[in-house]
Amino acid sequence: MISKKAKYAFKALKVLTEEYGKGPILIASISAKEKIPQKFLEAILLDLRNHGLLQSQKGKGGGYMLRLDPQQVNLAQVLRIIDGPIAPTPCVSKHFYVRCDDCADEETCVIRPLMVRVRDANLAVYEQVTLQQFARANGQLV
Repeated sequence: MISKKAKYAFKALKVLTEEYGKGPILIASISAKEKIPQKFLEAILLDLRNHGLLQSQKGKGGGYMLRLDPQQVNLAQVLRIIDGPIAPTPCVSKHFYVRCDDCADEETCVIRPLMVRVRDANLAVYEQVTLQQFARANGQLV
């Protein structure tokens, strides 16, 4: 399950994608348009900026904008920044692998093969959808 923070990040990035190339967007504008609490949104955008997805501009006419072309960023990248691992268990994570402490042997684990399939199914969606596709789809991704 993705967090509320990740849902808000997707909504904010949708707005920033729609405005890509038009200059910085005020946090207050994104907050009002997507009904995201402004303080929460500030923390999300700062996190995305610190990971290189956004850039910010201070002063009059300032705000946030995408640093990268929205065709180059997929939803998996965003989700990993905001929520961390996409995998349902740590032993099947591609980027945050940790051996499970309750498993004697990964090769004979009865749960791990299923968790690999769940991870792969989720990744198949998140990695194939770019910010541009997400913004244009308006909820109609197939």
